[in-house]
Amino acid sequence: MLPKRYLPIVAPFLMSILMVFIMTGVITSYNTGIDSGLPGRWAKSFTVAWPVAFTIIFVMGKRVQKLAAKICSKEPGQEPR
Repeated sequence: MLPKRYLPIVAPFLMSILMVFIMTGVITSYNTGIDSGLPGRWAKSFTVAWPVAFTIIFVMGKRVQKLAAKICSKEPGQEPR
């Protein structure tokens, strides 16, 4: 296992792999159909999309978490401002 100091790199790495794997699989099969060529098309889509997704998640992750916390800061029963 890796030391905890690597968490800010490992978390976006794993999230980007999971998201890109699922999304490229769904979109590639939807757009081009499910046939014997799908694995190759899927792999090509994955290799193009993954570096982009990793970079976006790595750079923007903290900002998105802060925005989500701001949006979800209302306590139950609290009146809107």
